[in-house]
Amino acid sequence: MPPAEPTVSELFDLSGQVVLITGAGGHLGSAMARALAEAGASVIATSRDVDKAAAIAARLPSPTGAVHCGAALDHLDTDALPERFGQIIEQAGKVDILVNNGHAADGHDWTSVTAEDFNRQLSNATGYFLLSRLFRDHVVVRQAPGSIVMLGSMYGVVASYPDAYEGVCPASPVAYHALKGGIIQMTRHLAAYWAADGVRVNCLSPGPFPSEKAPAGMVARLEQKLPMKRMGQAHELKGAIVFLASRASSFMTGQNLIIDGGWTAW
Repeated sequence: MPPAEPTVSELFDLSGQVVLITGAGGHLGSAMARALAEAGASVIATSRDVDKAAAIAARLPSPTGAVHCGAALDHLDTDALPERFGQIIEQAGKVDILVNNGHAADGHDWTSVTAEDFNRQLSNATGYFLLSRLFRDHVVVRQAPGSIVMLGSMYGVVASYPDAYEGVCPASPVAYHALKGGIIQMTRHLAAYWAADGVRVNCLSPGPFPSEKAPAGMVARLEQKLPMKRMGQAHELKGAIVFLASRASSFMTGQNLIIDGGWTAW
């Protein structure tokens, strides 16, 4: 007999799954962490500061009784990643889903960015890769399936408009564009190599989702560049992150899902 067809609710259900999400306290990271918790997962919320991570985890909902926890992790501290990942496994017992969301930002535009600034921005991708490889090795030893979600950006696919920033704030950083384009390509590469291991690798690329700290003049200009004529709200990524993390996307790997209000449709 063929296996019973899962229902939509079952496909999106993350009960019994453990998710490690980096940068869980950020503007978008906090919304995605809540989404994963609301879907039933046990969430390991990480931050560079262990007290902040614990506070983030304590605020997450638990509709199915899942236990959340916080852990200190800096994806840029590459020498410490194996030890920190091992400690997280000891704490949580396992990890089934990895969301590489943490980001060390740099605001220098092309006119002022130094080689050191540029290389530090690209080191975000190094941390994503090393953490992904640790996760892949962990699930392979367990003989379990795994799902990795990388955070890209629409700016890893298209250029920005110079006039959206001119006279208001520095231009969108060139190193950020190089970083996000690299993450999207790394997603494809790892997906091709790790599919045989039962590890799916996909990328979620948000468009304009500014926080309240963003310059109002820049936001107004960006809105005019969008078909939907408005900025994204953090909760509008919740459905996408659960889709990519869950069995709802079980036949999807190596893909870049862009949520951008139509920006890249022009």
